[in-house]
Amino acid sequence: MEEQQEEQKENRPQPARPQPGVGDQGTKGKSPASSQSDFSDPVYKEIAMTNGYINRMTRDELRNKLAEFKLETRGVKDVLKKRLKNYYKKQKLMQKEALNSDSYYDYICVVDFEATCEEGNPPEFVHEIIEFPVVLLNTHTLEIEDTFQQYVKPEVNPKLSNFCIGLTGITQDVIDKADTFPQVLQNVIEWMRQRELGTKYSYCMLTDGSWDMSKFLNIQCRVSRIKYPSFAKKWINIRKSYGNFYKVPRNQTKLTIMLEKLGMTYDGRPHSGLDDSKNIARIAIRMLQDGCELRVNEKMHAGQLMTVSSSAPLEGAPAPQMPRYRN
Repeated sequence: MEEQQEEQKENRPQPARPQPGVGDQGTKGKSPASSQSDFSDPVYKEIAMTNGYINRMTRDELRNKLAEFKLETRGVKDVLKKRLKNYYKKQKLMQKEALNSDSYYDYICVVDFEATCEEGNPPEFVHEIIEFPVVLLNTHTLEIEDTFQQYVKPEVNPKLSNFCIGLTGITQDVIDKADTFPQVLQNVIEWMRQRELGTKYSYCMLTDGSWDMSKFLNIQCRVSRIKYPSFAKKWINIRKSYGNFYKVPRNQTKLTIMLEKLGMTYDGRPHSGLDDSKNIARIAIRMLQDGCELRVNEKMHAGQLMTVSSSAPLEGAPAPQMPRYRN
């Protein structure tokens, strides 16, 4: 669900990752300090000169140059400039040193919950998760490799409001037949284990905003009387990553606006959790292609939402385990 929680500004993510381009700050990976250790190297002067040239190019010139390198040509002018700069920068840095391909997540799990709601959402209303989707993004192939989706039966407000049905497209009949949250969470965990996430492959979670984890999952765990799952305690808030990487204000980081600025349109039904997750994954893929190293930038600590610094070590989420029940 697209939510509008105030978000703290943070440093831009460290660049470098697959396909065309590297970001505009350093080389790559687990030790950002070392990636910025010697900007006196002549390669950075070459990059700066190239960036100045790109800044003076028209939109048609940018598109022609991108097409020449077989890169994506859709998007607003600022996005095209960023894409071309990152492509040139990656080429220069690859000439300078071999990049370690093992220093990034193997997978990103995109999650966008749908929850019970009422028109106007009174302050005392308890939001319960009614759709749990996961989109598995392979960061090496930059493709959606698999998806998970299950509906969830709410306990506090088992009857959906007409507003909620109209917004999400989820009917009362579907919800009545669904499992409760603890069972669905167990199914999610089993699905993740089968894909060897956190064991054979490194991964992290990604959401559109802060609310999915800090509000909806947090509330749901209290309602279901279970501990907050450890694998979801840190995540990538793609709105922050997008705003910092493309240097746009917060009001331009809603899902439909991000798609539009990247030259894409929404595919599917808005406020379908699975369709929203797939579209968020499309944005993540484009950002990785443009050279953004999507990094964990938010976490839950002692029940509170906190920002994670972009200079923190890049660590994958732990192997998923079913949390214990609360006393």
